[in-house]
Amino acid sequence: MDRSSTLEYINQMFPTETSLSGVEPLMQKIHSEIRRIDAEILAAVRQQSNSGTKAKEDLAAATSAVQELMYKIREIKTKAEQSETMVQEICRDIKKLDFAKKHITTTITALHRLTMLVSAIDQLQVMASKRQYKEASAQLEAVNQLCSHFEAYRDIPKITELREKFKNIKQILKSHVFSDFSSLGTGKESEETNLLQQLSNACLVVDALEPSVREELVNTFCSRELTSYEQIFEGAELAKLDKTERRYAWIKRRMRTNEDIWKIFPTTWHVPYRLCILFCKKTRKQLEEILGSLKEKPDVGTLLLALQRTLEFEDELAEKFGGGTRGKDIDNDIEDGDKGENNSQIVLDIKKKYEKKLAAHQGTGTEEKDINKDLSVPGAGFNFRGIVSSCFEPHLTVYIELEERTLMEHLEKLIMEETWDTEEGSQNNVLSSSMQLFLIIKRSLKRCNALTKSQTLFNLFKVFQRVLKVYAAKLFAKLPKGGSGIVAAATGIDGQIKTSDRDETIICYIVNSAEYCHNTSGELAESISKIIDPQFTDSVEMSEVQDEFSAVITKALVTLVNGFETKFDIEMAAMTRIPWNTLESVGDQSGYVNNINMMLSNSIPALGSLLSPIYFQFFLDKLASSLGPRFFSNIFKCRQISETGAQQMLLDTQAIKTILLDIPSLGRQTSSAANYSKFVSREMSKAEALLKVILSPIDSVADTYRALLPEGTPMEFQRVLELKGLKKADQQSILDDFNKLGPGITQAPSAPPSAASASVPTAPPVVPPALLNAASAGLIASGEDVLTRAAALGRGAASTGFKRFLALTEAAKDRKDGPFRKLFNA
Repeated sequence: MDRSSTLEYINQMFPTETSLSGVEPLMQKIHSEIRRIDAEILAAVRQQSNSGTKAKEDLAAATSAVQELMYKIREIKTKAEQSETMVQEICRDIKKLDFAKKHITTTITALHRLTMLVSAIDQLQVMASKRQYKEASAQLEAVNQLCSHFEAYRDIPKITELREKFKNIKQILKSHVFSDFSSLGTGKESEETNLLQQLSNACLVVDALEPSVREELVNTFCSRELTSYEQIFEGAELAKLDKTERRYAWIKRRMRTNEDIWKIFPTTWHVPYRLCILFCKKTRKQLEEILGSLKEKPDVGTLLLALQRTLEFEDELAEKFGGGTRGKDIDNDIEDGDKGENNSQIVLDIKKKYEKKLAAHQGTGTEEKDINKDLSVPGAGFNFRGIVSSCFEPHLTVYIELEERTLMEHLEKLIMEETWDTEEGSQNNVLSSSMQLFLIIKRSLKRCNALTKSQTLFNLFKVFQRVLKVYAAKLFAKLPKGGSGIVAAATGIDGQIKTSDRDETIICYIVNSAEYCHNTSGELAESISKIIDPQFTDSVEMSEVQDEFSAVITKALVTLVNGFETKFDIEMAAMTRIPWNTLESVGDQSGYVNNINMMLSNSIPALGSLLSPIYFQFFLDKLASSLGPRFFSNIFKCRQISETGAQQMLLDTQAIKTILLDIPSLGRQTSSAANYSKFVSREMSKAEALLKVILSPIDSVADTYRALLPEGTPMEFQRVLELKGLKKADQQSILDDFNKLGPGITQAPSAPPSAASASVPTAPPVVPPALLNAASAGLIASGEDVLTRAAALGRGAASTGFKRFLALTEAAKDRKDGPFRKLFNA
């Protein structure tokens, strides 16, 4: 306890003088507690001293016990070694007897098996000499098993002699079997009734011999069977491409005739399967020689007919023996229902037959081209698809040329028959030639897919690219062209493009058709990439073709805008012919405004219904970027403009702005018109600002021009002075002042725009050097002061005519119709 706590404790124990009488008893109590604690401490010290001594005694006892335990362990180990030595001495004689018994048993077994082997080989020799194939096959199995027991004794002379004798017997059996099988197919099987049974038993012997014997026998048999085939079809009469079908008829007839005879072969030998593989290889070799020996290009009809029959034969073999399926012809998007198209009778025949076959066999698979891979088990990986037909691949260029000519002829016919209008009830507003062209392309693809999925299909894909590019060029050529003349020839730019309502409709159809072709060509490439061989997949793409159609779409929409520009320019020319200097009063909107309104009202609804939203928005953006600046620049083309004329033109500007803003509503596509409306408002506000400058008094026109048109040029300002009717002498002083102060005044970034210039784009926040010099000389207070002053001057610019204009607009607010009412409804 610290000092303060001690004092508090004493004061708490003895708060009064009377309580001090208890000090003596308390002291006695404390002394008694001290003596008790001292006694406990002394006892604890004594106890700790005794515990240390006892711990040393316990440690010594434990050490002694461990030493005694180690001694006992060594003693036990010694006794164990003695016991092991005693057991080995006792069992030594027993182990010798056990080894002797094992050796005697092995010797007896070996001698017994040797006796059986000698006897079995002697019996097998007799069976071989008598051609007892059934018994010999079982005996072969027994001898093979017995010989396997003597593999460890093959260096012993007797065993070597027996193995050599067994080898000779197997050779004798092989020669007998091959000799007997040589008579198969010669007609002896009908004379000797037991020949087929004997050959069937001989097959058992062959199975008991090495697998190489079976392979050799089957190969020899197949080669002998096809000897007559080679002799027949290597002759000059049948070694022709148009005789290909007879080759397949020969092997079918051969297999059908000898089906019962060939049943002597075990089914595991797959003799018909092996025979067909060898037949296909020989046929392929002969067809390659025939095609290579042609001096001229083969007739496409003969070539396709031979290929068709070859594919049919391969399909039949694949169905019979398995080992791969051709898969779906083309995805559902390639399927078409037009069965009436006919390029040629042969091609149509191919199409019909393969539609029927491929509809019956659906599935997926990979066509294997390695014809040298000879598998003995059907369906184990060997694929008959393409084993013969692949030899036609390098010679199918004539077929591709035929397809290209046919497609081009169809394209020319479609363009000639195109009405450049859509069918009644059509929902996509696409030209019929576009849809018909892709139907023809899909049918061509379907025909080629039935023939090949390799290089020829890729070549046909390139033909599709060329055909679609030609069609894109045809659409491009159909677009209205501008007039020609000296200026157009010199500049390389078409003159004004005049378009009628019919032309505008055709342009919309061309846009939709090009979009359809752009999308469908991509789907076509995707479908081809799914069915073509994998090595060509990465090269199948339609980006170039799609770029062609994208260019057609862009050119069509630009042409459409150019047509509207031409119509707009006609009305702008009419605007410049109005005597703006002699107008006496502000009236209703001018006639050229009504004509613009009528032009857009007649055309825009049709365009909005025909064009998709994305292309209608593109058209709006192009139109807005053209008409607004054209109107602004057209004001400079007018002659002198009086105050009343400027007021009337300002009213017309508001009307044109409302008409342009109403275009998305006319086209019934307002979902994405926000940017368009902002752009139109910004561009037309420039024209309004220009007219306000023209309305401003002479003494403040320069300040007003800089405030409302900060991006204006000195040349434009000079033209403004001319429009106001100032003479050259009067203009010079104003121009000098204007040039000293610079063309425009920049607002400070933090200052809000004034009411007079709220809709006018501001210049970048950079103060011209001339303005800096003037400000430092005290000529002007600041840019913000000038803007405020110019806005005030603009508001009070016309004290007489402008009041009349305001009175007209106020009166228009109370009317329910009329052109002025549109200004306030917008």
